[in-house]
Amino acid sequence: MATEAESTAEHDGTDPEATLRAKYLEYCSAQLADLLLYLSPDEIYILAEKAGREAGRPEPPDRTYSAMVRDATWWLSQRVALPPFDVWLEDYRRNAERYESYLMGLWESDPALEGC
Repeated sequence: MATEAESTAEHDGTDPEATLRAKYLEYCSAQLADLLLYLSPDEIYILAEKAGREAGRPEPPDRTYSAMVRDATWWLSQRVALPPFDVWLEDYRRNAERYESYLMGLWESDPALEGC
């Protein structure tokens, strides 16, 4: 059964597969962002240090907080069990409304979808 987004995409000529993949990426990003919100700045620093060590990079002395958040996000993304696209898609098609709270519409401005 097609979701409302797929039906709309088919009607307006956009690629429903690209739209769904963009929604999936936004969902995954939201899951990681939710985890980051629970971390203190000290915990983010610790994760960023772990990420640097595991990547074999020395810690730069002037690393910004934004860089630490980026490194902590990468570290989390390697360890969080997010569903593969096909599993997510099957569940999304059955329960699209359940995912709507995670989607802020960033997928609508995805440059990869322009011209789809």
